[in-house]
Amino acid sequence: MKLLTYEVDNKVKLGMMSKDGAWVYPLKACGMDYDEMQELIEGISDSELQLLEHFSKSDPYEIRGAATVEEVKLLAPILVPRQDIICLGINYMAHAEESARFKKEAFGGERPYAVYFSKRVNRTVSNGEGIPSYPGLVDSLDYEAELAVIIGKDAKNVKPEEVKDYIFGYTIMNDVSARTIQTNHKQWYFGKSLDGFTPLGPCILTADSIPYPPQVQVQSRVNGELRQDSNTSLLIFGIDHIVSELSQGMTLKTGTIISTGTPAGVGMGFEPPKFLKVGDVVECTIEEIGSISNPVI
Repeated sequence: MKLLTYEVDNKVKLGMMSKDGAWVYPLKACGMDYDEMQELIEGISDSELQLLEHFSKSDPYEIRGAATVEEVKLLAPILVPRQDIICLGINYMAHAEESARFKKEAFGGERPYAVYFSKRVNRTVSNGEGIPSYPGLVDSLDYEAELAVIIGKDAKNVKPEEVKDYIFGYTIMNDVSARTIQTNHKQWYFGKSLDGFTPLGPCILTADSIPYPPQVQVQSRVNGELRQDSNTSLLIFGIDHIVSELSQGMTLKTGTIISTGTPAGVGMGFEPPKFLKVGDVVECTIEEIGSISNPVI
């Protein structure tokens, strides 16, 4: 099931996509009185999720307020995350190699520990909205298509085999990055956290919609050219490891977003690099979830 935040008639609403993907059904028409996605994630019960799954198969003409996908504007499902997004760095081996090559570092082929970093997000970017280019500040704008995991309940001291029970769902994140800023500051926080650097969406695919752990294709295209094309089965550190390890030392609060890393094919991986410029359109696609497309402005 795909849960949505969307805008119609100048009102922001929560909804779900019909089973055939052609319609959007407002949750309030199905008896769910949630106003924001964070509130829904914190409060929805298993029985309510099952009820929504049932409604997703309904005739759209029987759902009050139903609209076609073309009649609404899909927004990022979580517009204002309550905490910074937790990200995985160099979590695909081929991307680790291209990253080392860009930085002119030796790569020994080993990745014994996961690399975690934080990405500040004042507001996520919705499908179709622009990615700012920051002329004069950023000269190496890059894209990173990633599978993002959303935690469904507070997670503390979770065993790897228990992680599945803590996952609410999945979405797509484009971890937009300013490479020169990353390099100059010797860490990634500033270069990853500029306003407008977190396209997210187009929906949350609930965890029960696909087998666990998800093995889905991750792709990105720039102006229609395929750049990234890999599969989450190739993650160096999988979701079980990530959530379990982090939960040993911190509480992962309900609604926490964890982005699992990007595969090879980012702009800095080409020789010469193919960084983004104004007018480029970046499309990130993940199998079963959908696509988000954003122009550089």
